[in-house]
Amino acid sequence: MTNHTADHSDVRATNLAAVLGFLRANAPCSRAAIAAGTGLNKATVTSIVGELIDRRLTRETQQTQNHVGRPATLLVLDGSAYAAIGMEISARGLTAIAFDSAGGQLLRWHRAGPGADAGPAKAVAALAALARRAIAAVHASGRDVLGLTVGVPGLVNRDGAVVLAAGLGWREVDLRGDLIETLGRPAFPVLVDNDSNLGALAEYRYGPHAGSANLVRLSGETGVGAGVICDGRPLRGNLGYVGEIGHLRVRPDGPLCGCGRQGCLEAVAGIPALLARLDAADLPDTDPQVRMEQLVRRAEAGETETVEVLTEAGTLLGQSVCVLANVLNPEFIVLGGSYAALGRWLLPAVEKELIDGTLAPEAGGCQVVASTFGHDATSIGAVARSLDQLDSGRLPAARKP
Repeated sequence: MTNHTADHSDVRATNLAAVLGFLRANAPCSRAAIAAGTGLNKATVTSIVGELIDRRLTRETQQTQNHVGRPATLLVLDGSAYAAIGMEISARGLTAIAFDSAGGQLLRWHRAGPGADAGPAKAVAALAALARRAIAAVHASGRDVLGLTVGVPGLVNRDGAVVLAAGLGWREVDLRGDLIETLGRPAFPVLVDNDSNLGALAEYRYGPHAGSANLVRLSGETGVGAGVICDGRPLRGNLGYVGEIGHLRVRPDGPLCGCGRQGCLEAVAGIPALLARLDAADLPDTDPQVRMEQLVRRAEAGETETVEVLTEAGTLLGQSVCVLANVLNPEFIVLGGSYAALGRWLLPAVEKELIDGTLAPEAGGCQVVASTFGHDATSIGAVARSLDQLDSGRLPAARKP
C-alpha cells in the first residue's frame, strides 16, 4: 500500500510538472491545448488544473472568442500566492531578488559591502538582515516564500557549507546552517550554491540560449568560475565542486592567488586582478562597480595600456575556455557579469584561442557569447533553484485559510 501510494504521488508530481511547464511556455492556453501538448488525457488535465487553481498557482482568464466556434476559457499562471527569493554575496556586495511563482519580479535590491576584510561573521549577519527584509516584503505582498537560495563565489559542498571562497577570504563557513539559525529556522527551504552554477542555471532557463543542453557560463566577479549545464542538467560532480577553472595555473611564476597557490587564472585575469592592475592611483578605495565603469571608459577611449591588459586577459581566458571546449564540447560558453561588459575587448582574443586550441574542427561547434543578464544572473538562477521544487510538481503545503 505504501509503495502504491508513493508511486501514485510520483505520477501526480510528474503530471503536475508537465502541466506547469506547458503553462510557463505557452500561457494563455486552454485545457484542451494542455492535454494535446502534454499527452495527458483530458480528465487528468482537468483534475490537475483544478488543484492548481485551488492553490492559486493558475487562474482562468476572461472568456476569449476563438476564431471559430464558442468562446474558450484560457489559463494563465497565477503568482498571487507564492514567491521565491534569490540572493548573492560577492566582492560587489549583496543582492536580493524575488519573483512570484508566475515569473513577476517583486523586488531587486543591491547594497555595497561588506568587503572581504569584514570576515564571515559580519558578512553572514548582513546577508541575514537583507534576507529578513526580503522575506518581510514577500509576506507583506500577501505571498508565502517557496524558498531562499544564496549564491557564493567558492567551493560549496552538498550541505551548503562554504569550504573555500578565496575571493571573500572564507574557509569552512557553514553558511546554510548559520542562515537557518539566524532566520529562526524558517518553514521554507534555505539553500546555498556556487554562484557560477546558479548563473549557468539562469542562462539555461531564461537566457537567449535557453534550453541549450550543453552550456557553460564563465564569470570572474570575485573568483573565476564556470557553471556547467551538461546534457540538460547542472553538472555537480562527486562533492559539488565542479567548475573551479579559476584555479588552473596559467602562470606558474605569476602572482599569489587567494587560494594560496601562485599563478592561478583568477589571480591574473579575474576582475579584481584586472582592476588592481589598471586602477587609477587616486581611486584606490572606490566601490568595485565605479572602478569597473572607469575601466570600461578607458577601454572605450582606446587607452593603450588598458586595451593591452584586456587583450592579454582574453588570451588567458581563451586558453582556459579551450580546456572547457575540449573536455565538455558545449554549444555555448557564455561570458557573464563584468566579463560581458568587457566583451568587446575580451572576445576577439578568447575566440582566437578557442579556434587555435580545440581539437575538433570549428571548435566542436562551440560559440563564445556575452551574457545579457548584467550582474543579476546568479540571483536569478538562485530564484530558479528555489522554484525547482514547484516546477518538479512538488507543491508547497496548502496555505492555511
